[in-house]
Amino acid sequence: MAAPPVTAVEAALSRRRRFTTPLAVLLVLALLAGVIVLIGGVAFAIWYGRESTPHYADATEHFKYGSIGAEPRSGIPYHVWQALPRLFPEVFRPAVERGAGPYSVFGFLYETDADGKPRDLPIGLSRRTANGVDMVWFNCSVCHVGTWRMDAASPPQIVLGMPSNNLDLGGFVNFLLGTAAVDMALGPENLIEQVEANGEDLGFVERLFWQYGVAPRLREGLIERSSRLMPLMHVQPAWGPGRVDTFNPYKVVQLKVPAAALSKEERVGASDFPSIFLQGPREGMQLHWDGNNTSLAERNLSAAIGAGVTPETVDHAAINRVAEWLQNLPPPPSPMRPDPAQVERGQRIYMGQWEPGQWESPPDGLSCASCHGYRAPDGSYVFQGKDIDRIGHVERIDLVGTDRGRFDSYTEEFRQRQLDKIFEGTPYDFQHFRKTEGYANQPLDGLWLRGPYLHNGSVPTLVDLLERPEKRPVAFLRGIDVLDHAKGGFMAPPCRPEADRAALGAHRPVMCFDTQQTGNGNAGHLYGTGLSAAAKAHLLAYLKTF
Repeated sequence: MAAPPVTAVEAALSRRRRFTTPLAVLLVLALLAGVIVLIGGVAFAIWYGRESTPHYADATEHFKYGSIGAEPRSGIPYHVWQALPRLFPEVFRPAVERGAGPYSVFGFLYETDADGKPRDLPIGLSRRTANGVDMVWFNCSVCHVGTWRMDAASPPQIVLGMPSNNLDLGGFVNFLLGTAAVDMALGPENLIEQVEANGEDLGFVERLFWQYGVAPRLREGLIERSSRLMPLMHVQPAWGPGRVDTFNPYKVVQLKVPAAALSKEERVGASDFPSIFLQGPREGMQLHWDGNNTSLAERNLSAAIGAGVTPETVDHAAINRVAEWLQNLPPPPSPMRPDPAQVERGQRIYMGQWEPGQWESPPDGLSCASCHGYRAPDGSYVFQGKDIDRIGHVERIDLVGTDRGRFDSYTEEFRQRQLDKIFEGTPYDFQHFRKTEGYANQPLDGLWLRGPYLHNGSVPTLVDLLERPEKRPVAFLRGIDVLDHAKGGFMAPPCRPEADRAALGAHRPVMCFDTQQTGNGNAGHLYGTGLSAAAKAHLLAYLKTF
């Protein structure tokens, strides 16, 4: 029997029923979901792909706050930097209670805004948006800006290019990687809560990004860095304010050499931050404390790696801009005003024009000016040795006799890794690093701002440097920026290492420096110690004018 004919209305209803079956509904939903995911993915890619770097028209501002490329791989999110004082109030309380910038507890220096309040970030912290996240980390100035005061009641004067005599970088590293990295306070939920408590409205999408991307990645990165660096920090004496181990962290973090693989002789190499005044005349000299490179460009690039840049993130143009600015950056003139007659007699001694009775034991033929250059009558610095030109040349470790730690920390094996693995295959690969036989003779421009003295800062004042090692202070306070007008350098009263270390607390930018600890020895550099008392006083008067 034939089926009845299907009307047009029935056909339409049949097609509608077929369209509204569960399978069709699922297809529509899947299509809509795909569109939503696509839109969300595009939005996420745009947000995550944001890259920007603040530009400072003024070279001085660029030096203080401009990025050199350390933030993407080594930095932490800006919002986390701002939240850490809230997450760890017991660490930052001393600074917060006195109304100072919170990170001044580690010796970071803050400039003030028009209202007299600390600026948002301290000197030496730069910002860069990388992968959609506003990041902060170090630039060159974090280690090369310091302060001085005429007396304890005077306000601090900030000097660009002098060694940072305030920054306790080791204390900050121990806090960030030894405490914060493994603390539950950095868990995503708590971290996001504190970021928003600081006044930042993340919004729904950005909150998800922080929950599942930024916060876990930050935590994992800090823990990984901690696992490499903290075993090294645990076997080293505290660096203290104004000092850093230049190359050992470089080995364990950038080159991923296990700390346990470092020999006992090389694993303690802490030394003072150097001054970076007048870099132009130093081109071709043996640079770094041990004179291991004669290229300013390579020295600068190596220092930038120590600050956290990588071959992938380094901003060569930003570093070159700083380097060009430093070519002619002079130190400020010394505010000390010794007796002019003594200065004149001291200058003759410094230049090797000795008189009978000035020496208790005869000199070795080299004058101070032979190795360090000298201050001209017009106040400029002469970067050339007198009679025998030894300025910027390495003296053998057995002759200079100072602590071996920094010298031994730079090994031939590490040098080879630098040449083979850093910037390999690029126009910037290292070529000039060498293992030397000792320490380089340094120019003394800005000497009044460079205490404590010797490469490891183990001798507090110029008066102490002119004494034989057995008469030099065994332990003294580091980190005070008040000038010592009598002795030359900064005030450094004696201390008792164990008692004063406990009394000062774990996170204070002043420490009791113990010269009996490994790497902190104050022996050597006997030049001038054989002068008579009167001749030493004259020489000191001249040195105070540098």
